[in-house]
Amino acid sequence: MSGVRLVTAPLEIDFDLQERDPEGFEREFQRLSETDEDPIGQWLKIAKARGETRDTDPVLLNLIIELHRKVDQLTQIVKNEEPERMPLSFHGHIESIGFEHFRLSEPLLERGKRYYGRIAMPVFPKRDVAVWFDAIDGQLAKIARMHERDIKEWNSYVTARERIMIREMKRK
Repeated sequence: MSGVRLVTAPLEIDFDLQERDPEGFEREFQRLSETDEDPIGQWLKIAKARGETRDTDPVLLNLIIELHRKVDQLTQIVKNEEPERMPLSFHGHIESIGFEHFRLSEPLLERGKRYYGRIAMPVFPKRDVAVWFDAIDGQLAKIARMHERDIKEWNSYVTARERIMIREMKRK
């Protein structure tokens, strides 16, 4: 497919055909939204909107929020609580990404089919990004749906990977 610009990015994805459980996948997609997945982040957004954080050092505030998230994670581990996730049939390695596409390292997709997946993003804080995508061929996928916050993080990650690629090309 011409016009698709991709850059190297080693990511992991778990995915399944939409038709296997469209309602269950949609429920998980909504649960992985910013509101449900990150209540402390939502609280911070509301506090910022009210102006309650204007006299606070933003770096220190973000570090405290991340510590709170870590305490929440440790509490879940101690209580043996795992976040509820749908079992997905396929696991793949993403070799390259673009703003609207990604390519798997192996041909695991069925052309023309819609899939639901979770991509493990190596951003701070680390988290899974829920995504709906359409298979263009056995390896290439076009992103159909992501949450707004995830789109911003995805685009930032693509941009960062492009910068790395440019720096590597300049060294040669």
